[in-house]
Amino acid sequence: MRNDFFENNDKLNALEAQYEAQKIAFSPIVFQVARTMRDLNLLEILSKNKNGLTYEELAKESTLSKYAVQVLCETALSANIVSLKDEKVFLTKIGFFINSDKMTITNMNYNHHVNYLGLFYLDEAIKNEKAEGLKVFGDWETIYPALSTLPNDAKKSWFEFDHMYSDSGFKEAIKILKELKPEKILDIGGNTGKFAMLFAQSNPEIEITIMDLPQQIKLAKQNIYEKDIKSISTYEANILLEDTTIPKGFDIIWMSQFLDCFKEEQIVKILEKIYASMDNNSEICIMEPFWDRQNNETAAFCVINTSPYFTAMANGYSKMFKYTDFEKLLKKANLKVVEIIDNIGLCQTIIRCEKISR
Repeated sequence: MRNDFFENNDKLNALEAQYEAQKIAFSPIVFQVARTMRDLNLLEILSKNKNGLTYEELAKESTLSKYAVQVLCETALSANIVSLKDEKVFLTKIGFFINSDKMTITNMNYNHHVNYLGLFYLDEAIKNEKAEGLKVFGDWETIYPALSTLPNDAKKSWFEFDHMYSDSGFKEAIKILKELKPEKILDIGGNTGKFAMLFAQSNPEIEITIMDLPQQIKLAKQNIYEKDIKSISTYEANILLEDTTIPKGFDIIWMSQFLDCFKEEQIVKILEKIYASMDNNSEICIMEPFWDRQNNETAAFCVINTSPYFTAMANGYSKMFKYTDFEKLLKKANLKVVEIIDNIGLCQTIIRCEKISR
């Protein structure tokens, strides 16, 4: 499956195009107005008053001033978040999704708490290929060792965003992996152990090892201890270091939203390291949200627009992939794709790969 999203997207007349350009120019203001209306419960109040409210009534119910309500609502009106009829404010369908849709809420929290301040430095990050925006949180080269020490709102929003997109595919991914009848699985980039724990709880007879940075392994160990799971072990390592080797003896090497954290040349080196650890019966299973393999444009839009986070905040050099670009990296690492499974959870694709004999 390959979808040609965003093609033929230059069919507006000049006046329409100028209006769309202004929407982009003012989008930071619209974003913050929408978030503020959500967080101050204005959208929730409107959702419970189907017959609409005047500015005075909305001010009274929200305990805000009429000035505050009117400023927010007029920008919201321009963005179709609310409508205005007979001097009353009504919540639109767009406003409903901003207020109530889990994906929209998670995306907005993530962009506000994790990305908003740091994206001010996107131009520097683009030029330097360094996460220049991360300075808003501290002196870090990449965000991954910093995750456990981020401010609470940022940490919570980061993990909710990460887990929403990956977790939605976990149940089906576990079923697919189990059908391959492995005895041992290596979960590279296993993060806090969420996938490994879900897998182990339903398949305690299969050994699973989490390989990740020491900071992430520390969190994973705590989670595993609290769940009292015996079939999970851990392996601390920085996969980018030259002397880091991949442990051998695994039937499946599993990576979920891991390789999109690296440069293309790094991805090839990681895959080559994995190749060296594999025997002829081993296989690699990679789960990633490829934007050109989504089943709708909304999903493709969300996936694509995660890439600037990697540039400004995460590491300065990685991105979400188009599958046709990613496939070239697999070939460079002498890996053969034996199956592609789309529509896993919200947006994921699983690629099964085997070694090509050298």
